[in-house]
Amino acid sequence: MTATHEVFNQAEPLADVNLYRINRPLQAALRVLAPGLGDKRLQALDALGAEMGSAAMQRHARLANTHTPVLHAHDRVGRRVDQVEFHPSYHALIGAALRHGLHGAPWSGGPLAHVERAAGFMLFTEAEPSVLCPVSMTYAVTPSLRANPALQAEWGPRVAARGYDERFVPAAAKPGVTMGMGMTEKQGGSDVRANTTRATPDGEDAWGRRHRITGHKWFVSAPMCDAFLVLAQSPGGLSCFFMPRLLPDGSVNAMHVQRLKHKLGNQANASSEVEFLDATAWLVGEEGRGVPQILAMGALTRLDCALGTAGLMRQALSIALHHTAQRHAFGRPLVAQPLMKNVLADLALESEAATLLALRLALAVDRTENGTDKAGGDPNFNAAHEAVIRRVLTPVAKFWICKRGSHFGQEAMECLGGNGYVEEGGQGVMARIYREMPVNSIWEGAGNIMALDLQRALRGADVAPAIEHELRGARGAHKALDAAAARVLAAIDGGVPEAQSRILARDTALVLQAALLHRISPPAVFEAFCAARLESGSDVFGALGERVDLDPIIERAMPVEGG
Repeated sequence: MTATHEVFNQAEPLADVNLYRINRPLQAALRVLAPGLGDKRLQALDALGAEMGSAAMQRHARLANTHTPVLHAHDRVGRRVDQVEFHPSYHALIGAALRHGLHGAPWSGGPLAHVERAAGFMLFTEAEPSVLCPVSMTYAVTPSLRANPALQAEWGPRVAARGYDERFVPAAAKPGVTMGMGMTEKQGGSDVRANTTRATPDGEDAWGRRHRITGHKWFVSAPMCDAFLVLAQSPGGLSCFFMPRLLPDGSVNAMHVQRLKHKLGNQANASSEVEFLDATAWLVGEEGRGVPQILAMGALTRLDCALGTAGLMRQALSIALHHTAQRHAFGRPLVAQPLMKNVLADLALESEAATLLALRLALAVDRTENGTDKAGGDPNFNAAHEAVIRRVLTPVAKFWICKRGSHFGQEAMECLGGNGYVEEGGQGVMARIYREMPVNSIWEGAGNIMALDLQRALRGADVAPAIEHELRGARGAHKALDAAAARVLAAIDGGVPEAQSRILARDTALVLQAALLHRISPPAVFEAFCAARLESGSDVFGALGERVDLDPIIERAMPVEGG
């Protein structure tokens, strides 16, 4: 080989690292927000971080995304089978997610189980996010399923079980199950009340009121799940139904997969169009109340959208820092170049703020579901307050964190230059992250839906005192935060026009992020965030002011253990 082809000044991949140990912001957030987690749960996160940061799991992630799902609508002799074939690496990944309890396990895990699971969800996302779609839906189904006690009694333990079985067999023969959801139709999108899928009463049995479902769903992710919650128009109005893939007698339900979606990202996950031809399903909850019933599930998948984007931010930042520490230009490592330092420090601020806001929402979910703070360590715990914070933070965190994700991914990719844009058979992790970023902003309600949901939250509770309570420890710490908080509280009290709802969602997220940074993070991080996001309102990463001390911010974010 000639000298012109000698390869040098190229960064080695970030592999075989413990994602938990190198994430100081996550560790700090857990110490402050959930001091009662205890050694056993922290050790479980440590073990998850080691597994997800391993080269073996990175290989599974690459293979699952390059060997994408394949639909087999019929077998070789023409029988309808409607099965999706996945690469073995997909099954290895989703099996690991269930083994670590990232699905339904927290519902029987006691106080702080939802926070532990949230931290684990972010760590897993760093390795591979798209297989987490069915994991997220399996986590989120329990509140909805409770509305049918018979189904909950039989399926609840299966949803929480940590075994994974890829076989297309009845749920009763499996060590655990996964769940999906079918709401969206092609003519309605987010306007689910325009749905045309019909449910015809078909008697009653041990699982309650049985129906026959006929119609079409434009998006059903993970069609090989064991059962789904679907919306359909029944005689009493739009209702929620439980539809298993295989019926109790072992026969295949009339749920036909028309095709798999060819998506921008989320390649390992099979998203599909599905037709129901007299498929059998059971009513969940009150007839005609299908939207609020299934949104009990959607509210939790929205939490996962925020957690997932925060995890992707952290991985993109880690790769950018790892690369720029090794790559040299103009006689110095890129990480030592002033402009690059500014960009990296700014990305570090965004990543840490996203992590804290997503975990605060997870804590509110935990406190409202468990009804106690015995393990949380907060003497100011108030159940009514946590319910309001959960209701407000769900659309706020989902809106803002996910909106920032795509911009963040692009800037992190730019830190790698052309290398960041290269896929190279799935080895280009940064490119995969960039393609993945938009989906969390779109799924479970895009930006406008979240902003409108915030408006509904403001009408349903006295929100201003709850926000004021969240800000209490940070008032007076930075003049820009005080001014922004005053604007947010005034807007909440006075109301804002619908067209201004996104502004309120953004500003609410920013002041809450600043308050969390003041409570959890070093002063350098808090002050830089307030100056950049609340004072100057910079619209581009890498515009931190000259008074910002960049070095401690970068040092805190570096993907290395210790420090």
